[in-house]
This record gives sequence, structure tokens and C-alpha cells, in this order.
Amino acid sequence: MESGWWDLGLAAKVRPCVILSDYPDLHELALIVVVPDTTAVRGNRWELVVPKPFLRSGAFHLQQIQAVPIVRLERKLGSVSSGEF
Repeated sequence: MESGWWDLGLAAKVRPCVILSDYPDLHELALIVVVPDTTAVRGNRWELVVPKPFLRSGAFHLQQIQAVPIVRLERKLGSVSSGEF
């Protein structure tokens, strides 16, 4: 699974996200399903901590899964293996 910086339209802020879906075909909507990473960890069951050198200390917040237009990808960061996720 890839990860990257995404503009989620939240308070003029981009944040790292892991990509859950495949890239769309030309005849499909240009949307990617992502899970955002947060540094505001609260220790609840919806937070998945996956330490990576390209991420600040935090967690992927599984309650914030969303579809984002592919044009909002700012840049790719790295990858998260299926075993880690």
C-alpha cells in the first residue's frame, strides 16, 4: 500500500494518508480511498499505529476513511506493507 501527502480540504492542511484502493481506470471516477494519519493520538480502538521513518509519531485513524480526488495527492511518501496494516 502506498502512502502520500493529501490535501483533504481541512483547514488548509495536508496530511499523510495510506491508500486503500487501487488507482481508477479512465472510465471510473478519479477518486482514491485513503485513511489519514494523525499525530493527535487518543489511544482508542480506531487508531492503528504503524511506525515508519517517513511519518511523524502518530496513528492512522480508521474512522476517517474517505474518498479523495486523485488530483489532491501532493506527493508520495513511501509504502506500508499489507502485513503492517
